[in-house]
Amino acid sequence: MIEIDGSYGEGGGQILRTAVSLSAVTMKPVRILNIRAGRPSPGLKKQHIAGIRVTGMLVNAEIEGLEVGSTEVVFKPRERVSGRFSYDVGTAGSISLVLQAVLPPAVLASEPVVIDLKGGTDVAWSPPIDFIKSVFVPFLKMMGADVRIDVKRRGHYPRGGGRVVCTVAPTSGIQPLKHIEFRAVTQVEGISHCVRLPSHIAKRQAIAARDVIQREIHVEPNIVLETYLRENDPHRGPGSGIVLWAVSDTGARVGADSLGERGKPAETVGQEAARKLVSELSTGMAVDSHVSDMLVPYLALAEGDSVIGITKVTSHLETNVWVAGNILGTEMRLDIFPDERGKLSVRGRGLASFS
Repeated sequence: MIEIDGSYGEGGGQILRTAVSLSAVTMKPVRILNIRAGRPSPGLKKQHIAGIRVTGMLVNAEIEGLEVGSTEVVFKPRERVSGRFSYDVGTAGSISLVLQAVLPPAVLASEPVVIDLKGGTDVAWSPPIDFIKSVFVPFLKMMGADVRIDVKRRGHYPRGGGRVVCTVAPTSGIQPLKHIEFRAVTQVEGISHCVRLPSHIAKRQAIAARDVIQREIHVEPNIVLETYLRENDPHRGPGSGIVLWAVSDTGARVGADSLGERGKPAETVGQEAARKLVSELSTGMAVDSHVSDMLVPYLALAEGDSVIGITKVTSHLETNVWVAGNILGTEMRLDIFPDERGKLSVRGRGLASFS
């Protein structure tokens, strides 16, 4: 059994999700110790339990220690299964973080997998579902994975209630990824939304973002507005946000986002996302600071050598490289430059190694 120290690196939920995900990919049992040991409230929270439980469904896993506050989990995969799986994360627990854990073994499944999740789609400290759908998933498609994200209903803190259906088709292999420099911006796109709020909020977010992008990137962005009539709005609670992404002439995407909150002007939300995008693009690298760590398992599973340029090396990325190296035995090299940019080189082992 592989043992992983959950206090390593950033010491949060990322190491837990990646360890369980890769255990499900390899069908090798794993024990994660010291889970979130350095956090104010150590141990598992509901959204961590959700990610482990749903991942366990795909491999009929035997799981020990799956309770709120637990600092040790044993995850024992038994058999790969396919089909449709449903789970309610509860309140506004992040659907995006659950998908981070469950997607690698879903991609490896021999039959189609449909994952129907309820919870939070746009919540603090996790990627918005539009970021997963429009920035992360296109990279997976470049690598040969067939993943579709359908957002049925949004869920914001604290009431949640969002619903996302993720459909994954079988793949014969994951192709390596070679994107170091972003090169030329061909277009900037985005989604600005608001629910249970006046529609002008989404419009103001988009206008503020557009002004920054036009001034700094010299591109006219295409930002779609998503709003609802108050009396017909199906969402449980109010919320707003914006996700932006730039597309390069190589197909690479760099994204950024900002979430609305009480007392935060819509203009500030839009400007914040746009400035983050400008900052990421200014590095000239092809993969942004949020996508890079999520790609690590797929690069390790690819049929060949990959290399990506990273706008900013984060502790999440360093942690995922360490976990993947320990569980998969994949050869990886992370070069960190003085300005915090980086380059990750990976010698992929291929799906066949874990079939």
